[in-house]
Amino acid sequence: MKDVNTYESDSDGLLYDPRVRAAMTQFTDTDDDLLTFEAGAAVRTANLAVERMRAHGSQGRGVSAGALDLLIRLNGSEHGISIGELARTAGVSSRNATGLVDTLEHDGLVRRVPDPKDRRSVLAEITPAGRAWMKAFRKPSQLAMRAMFHGFTPEELVVLRDLCLRLAANQHRLADHLRQTGQQP
Repeated sequence: MKDVNTYESDSDGLLYDPRVRAAMTQFTDTDDDLLTFEAGAAVRTANLAVERMRAHGSQGRGVSAGALDLLIRLNGSEHGISIGELARTAGVSSRNATGLVDTLEHDGLVRRVPDPKDRRSVLAEITPAGRAWMKAFRKPSQLAMRAMFHGFTPEELVVLRDLCLRLAANQHRLADHLRQTGQQP
């Protein structure tokens, strides 16, 4: 899929997407509503851009973006992580995490080991081959992220991180509220 950057600058010199603005104007009543919808669309666009970069970097190495996410989490663990915990921290279903662990295990990057705290349970643990894979992936990953965030100041990166995490926290609160009221999030 080929993206066509048709971004323009507003009167303050800040970027916006005129195609998104035109589409969102159709079902907003106020300028504040329009800004909210445009911001949501910009977050989706940015997320897709980062995910495309991650997928591009990992697929050439035989690992999907989802499997890469689990491998990164396992690489940061000394003693392995339960599949349930991997699912929770990655924001995927246990079934999805199990499939990703199966794939990584088949590729020799992860293994299942008994949980020393619960004999009925197993942990996913990164293998030496998985750690070597991560070491080889580190430099290309650093270069890609630097390129993606080229031109951002450290202060802008801190603000961007904060804003994204605030959005995620708002979504979690909303989902909890909807669950409590019997509505599906």
